[in-house]
Amino acid sequence: MDELDARLVTALRENARASYAELGRLVGLSGPSVQERVRRLEERGVLTGYRALVRPGAVGLTVTSLIGLLLSDNADQTAVVERLQDVPEIEDCWFVAGEESYVVKVRVRDVDALEELLGRLLRVDGISRTRTTLVLSTKWEGRLPLDGLAGEVGATSVES
Repeated sequence: MDELDARLVTALRENARASYAELGRLVGLSGPSVQERVRRLEERGVLTGYRALVRPGAVGLTVTSLIGLLLSDNADQTAVVERLQDVPEIEDCWFVAGEESYVVKVRVRDVDALEELLGRLLRVDGISRTRTTLVLSTKWEGRLPLDGLAGEVGATSVES
């Protein structure tokens, strides 16, 4: 990924609905050149999709928590993850090093809903304990530092 690709990815992260012509003005390329670069970034798996971002509070999800999941000694990790995929409140799930095996980010209506969710998680076969951190406020989310990555993601540099 070269510097132009990094600038293009940054522009798309700020406004994925921008036209190729608009993106071209931002990064100094023609619309067709931008379209070709975007296609190559998609093919290489750098760009994996486009989505609408929803403000959780606007849809009634006012409580965010990070929950560490401690598994029992005989837990089947694959089976636990499969069960977690069926929990709609889980937004993200990370396999981590440390005492917890997984950390999940959840969003719920209120503290009562969080308490109910914790009870459901403890009933998942293989989860022995949880450790919950309540998010008081979010300063930012989804930040991906692309500055200085030119040339590091894939060794391909393409002139357009």
